[in-house]
Formats: sequence, C-alpha cells, structure tokens
Amino acid sequence: MMTINEKNLAKLTRKDFPLFSSEDLKNNPLVYLDHAATSQKPKKVIEAISHYYKYENANVHRGAHQLSAKATEAFEKARTITSKFINASSEREIVFTRNATEAINLVAHSWGDSELKEGDEILISLMEHHSNIVPWQLLAERKKCNLRYIGITSSGQLDLEDAYSKLNEKTRILSLQHISNTLGCCNPIAEITQKAHSADALILVDACQSLAHQPIDVKKLNIDFLAGSSHKLCGPTGCGFLWAKENLLEKMPPFLGGGEMIQEVSLNKSSWADLPHKFEAGTPAIGEAIGMGAALTYLESIGLNNIHAYEKKLTKYLFQQLETIEGINIIGPNPKIQSNRAPLATFTINKLHSNDIASLLDTSNICIRSGHHCCQPLHKHYGISSSARASLSFTSTIDEIDTFVSQLISSINFLQENS
Repeated sequence: MMTINEKNLAKLTRKDFPLFSSEDLKNNPLVYLDHAATSQKPKKVIEAISHYYKYENANVHRGAHQLSAKATEAFEKARTITSKFINASSEREIVFTRNATEAINLVAHSWGDSELKEGDEILISLMEHHSNIVPWQLLAERKKCNLRYIGITSSGQLDLEDAYSKLNEKTRILSLQHISNTLGCCNPIAEITQKAHSADALILVDACQSLAHQPIDVKKLNIDFLAGSSHKLCGPTGCGFLWAKENLLEKMPPFLGGGEMIQEVSLNKSSWADLPHKFEAGTPAIGEAIGMGAALTYLESIGLNNIHAYEKKLTKYLFQQLETIEGINIIGPNPKIQSNRAPLATFTINKLHSNDIASLLDTSNICIRSGHHCCQPLHKHYGISSSARASLSFTSTIDEIDTFVSQLISSINFLQENS
C-alpha cells in the first residue's frame, strides 16, 4: 500500500491517469465530475489489458498449449483478486458477468425462477437503479409474486421503519443499493441483513457505488448476494461480477447454456461444470477481467480507507460550496446528517433544466451528469423529471470543485437572463 497523506491523495494519483495528463488538455484542463457514471482508467489497467492482447491472447480453460495456460492463469488470478477484495470465502463464489446488471439478472432468473412461488414477496426500495428494479419486475410477473417498495425519509435516506414493517413471512428476498447513485445515502446493510435473515429472507446488495469508495467485507455484512461493476472500479467496461454464498450457488441452476459451463453433453442431457464456471457460458471477457483485477490491485495499493477519508472531506466541501447558490435544491442527505454518504451531489435549480446546465458546463470542459440517472421512480417521487449530478473520486481536487461551482453560478445566471 502507498504511504498516503490525505491532503495530497489526488496529487499522488492523478499522474497515474492518462486522461488527466493529456497534451490536448494542458491549456484547457478537464474537470471530470462524473465518476459515479464511470471511473477513469489508470495506466496499470490499460497496460494489463494491452499485455494480454499483445502477449497472452488465447482462449481460457480449453487449450493444452502454453499460451492458453498463461491466459487462464491471468484470468483466474483476476478472480482471486476479486475474491480477496471483498473478503469472500473462496474464488468459487465469484462469477464473472458482463456487468452488475447481468449479475442481478442472473440471481433473478437462476435463484428466483427456481425458488419463488405465487404469492411470495420481493422487497426493494424507491431509490433503486433501474438495474435493481426491472429484473425483479420481470421475475414478479413470471412467478406471480408481489413486488413491494420501501419508502424514503424526508432527509433522503432509506426509511428503515417502513422497511422493517414490510418484512414478513412472505418476503423471500430484499435487494438494495449499498449507496444510492442519486441520493448518495449509504444504507446500513449489516443492520438490514440481520432483520432480513430473522424473517428468513435473503439479501442482495448492489455495491456499484460503494466498492471503489470504502472497504466492503461480505463476511462482516453477512449478505447473500453482491453485484459489482468493473467500470466504476477504475476497470474496463463489459465486465462485472456476482458474489454469492457458495451453498446458494451450488443449488442454483445455470443462467445461460453453452460452452464452458458444462461437464458433459449428450444428445438428451447435459451436466454442469463446477463452480463458478457453471454460470459462465461461452468465451468470457478475458482481457476485461484481467483489467478489472489490475484495477482492484491499484485501488488496494492506495487503500480504501484512505480513499474514503479523503472523499469525505471533499464531499463536505462540495456541499458547503453548493449551498451558497440561490435557488439550488440538493437531493439526498447532507454530510452533516450522514457523514459516510457518497462523494456526489444531485441537485436541481429552480425553473432550469438539468440538461441545459450540463451542456453549458461542458463548454467550459466540466463534465457532470444530467437526466434521471436510471432512477425514474425516485425522480417521480420528488416530482421532477431530471436532475444534475456532480460526483467525485480520489483524483478530484478542491480546485476542481471551486472551478465547477464558479462556472455553475455563471451558467445559472446566463440561463436565467436568457429564459
């Protein structure tokens, strides 16, 4: 692990990212505040992917030749790295997927279709990303189950009283974001898991917005499933993973059928490969998995505790600056209310469309997100169609926040004067 001083974390790490040192941006620096949508990629990740395609490009598991052996070793090493990153009991519990969305769909189809029956209940919340809503809607329709939603408090946090009142003997699974990609609130997963298990319900955690920002230990949380996405972890797109307790994976039927996931195939019947390969049909995203492994190694070299501490300070400063703007409405808990919230701020400005704000900021080389952030039910709850979101990382700086807020004020003034 690097020796890190929180104050110079961004200075130490920005040099690792080609985007931030691009010659094209020297005279017009990029202020990238869209890390919650996708993270930038450090050199080590790019080099790991390049090395595979240059020197180890072969299919995994199937070949007897040395190139295939090297590719398989690198691919499975990435699985081991992923397993250790979340403190899983075994690499057998890590299933590589295309993304977190596929991981959630895998659980909904494989576990859900085999375990649920008519009248069972699935419990999620109003704050969920569409990837943690739609698969459960489809499952509820297929199995004639009831999909129920947990509400949100006035401060923009999960309504725990409502959650626990809706947990009952019919609840089979509770699926929640660890950290909301819009509200930024951090849900108390360990406490919720204890309540869910006492009701004999399983719990799935969408950890896309937390894995790159704070340590995650699946044993301490005692959850049953976890979905993660590489591209939010400084890794490449097109790769993610499902973690699940081994006993659950053993009982679950395959999600997709084809090569790789079989032990033996006859004309009338097939048998399945051992975990985790039972769930990995076809040629996997080999280079991408290797890249994700390199990204996780990079994050661990910085230290998740160091990242979390640094980002907490940045988030507090971001809110302080935004709150000076007249007419701004920030959605989600203030850091004064929840100090371990996500390093992001989602907001609206009276009578101004978020897309107009984001477009004007882009002319100053400032990147933020605008729209519904794949959380339409949440936006409907607040009576809005879209919002703007600035999200930070360990590469973000105080100067970037100052530049963003200054240009945001100028953009607001321009839009109001020309409305």
